[in-house]
Amino acid sequence: MTDRPSWAPQGVDINVPSVSRIYDYFLGGSHNFEVDREAARIALKAFPGIPKIGQANRAVMRRAVHFALSRGIRQFLDVGSGIPTFGNVHEVAQAADPDARVVYVDNDPVAVTHSRAVLADNERATIAAADLRDPHSILEAAETRRLLDLDAPVALLLVAVVHFLSDADRPAEVIATLRDALAPGSVLVLTHATMDGPIPSGQREAQEVYQRTATPLIMRTAAQLEPFFEGFEIVEPGIVPLTYWRPDAPPSDDDDPAALHGLAGVGLKA
Repeated sequence: MTDRPSWAPQGVDINVPSVSRIYDYFLGGSHNFEVDREAARIALKAFPGIPKIGQANRAVMRRAVHFALSRGIRQFLDVGSGIPTFGNVHEVAQAADPDARVVYVDNDPVAVTHSRAVLADNERATIAAADLRDPHSILEAAETRRLLDLDAPVALLLVAVVHFLSDADRPAEVIATLRDALAPGSVLVLTHATMDGPIPSGQREAQEVYQRTATPLIMRTAAQLEPFFEGFEIVEPGIVPLTYWRPDAPPSDDDDPAALHGLAGVGLKA
């Protein structure tokens, strides 16, 4: 039996790994349990490039936030936000405009509890405890209704979360429900794990680690992501590997090829 850390919310099973806490470990965070660290170490042994994918996801998120800001958007709905680490959406958006408003959403009690502590003094950022599989729970959450004006454009961020929805979860319908609640001019930011391209040694073994969590990892191709953008105009350069979505500097041969196993796309709602 593992000792329960003092910060762990009651009711959380600390003997079952969580994808948000595994991701927190990959990003250098401290709000994870030994079961999460052990799962992460197994995945890293099989596929050492995983942290590069996480970093590339975060980099795309920051670039996409700036894209939304450039279009005058000052509202952000980040679903599957995970445990706060340096450079989160509210830090990026509010550095550009202190009036920017951010609602994070997660179903992991650790992520929710820690986020509330981090955001306690921030009147324009909060977190809602809700699940992407139930989009109405996101739209009807008190935090969403209080902080966001859905009659004005919103940037909807689905960064490294839709790949935890199986086809049985009807991800296209889930996203469409959120889309229909957004005003014209809104933006969808989506990143997703993929098996497109050469499959690196160990990726399948790493994927098996997530099979032991409550949310197994589903790989999809760029073509399979296109239905998720129905009702949005996909902006240039389209659905591409993470490092190719509007990079700050041109990709080079020195970039870790692991990052090519994540896809990114951004769409505009007409």
